[in-house]
Amino acid sequence: MDRKSEKSSPVVHIGSVLPGIIRTCRKESDTPMTAVWDIWSGVVGEATARNTQPAAFKGRLLLVHVSSSVWLHQLQFMKLELIEKINTACGYSLVAEIKFKIGPLESEPGVSP
Repeated sequence: MDRKSEKSSPVVHIGSVLPGIIRTCRKESDTPMTAVWDIWSGVVGEATARNTQPAAFKGRLLLVHVSSSVWLHQLQFMKLELIEKINTACGYSLVAEIKFKIGPLESEPGVSP
């Protein structure tokens, strides 16, 4: 059996490689959308960030996964404020609408949601 002489790469969080991967798959004009993943925790706050995660964009619609129906309901009341905070943090109007959906939250290794 042949064994690889190269050492395997260290495990890294998907959030640290996602922007680079998206840049290779998307048009250059779409890459600013990846900024949302970088600013999310700072924009929504620690407690909300533990229970939410940006999941995808469709045009100017941001899909956000949430941990429970309680969070989904609460975030509906905060939607306009979150859109404003995201756009302010980005420096321009990136997000026009947010849709919340109960879905999987990917946490960083060693961090529990």
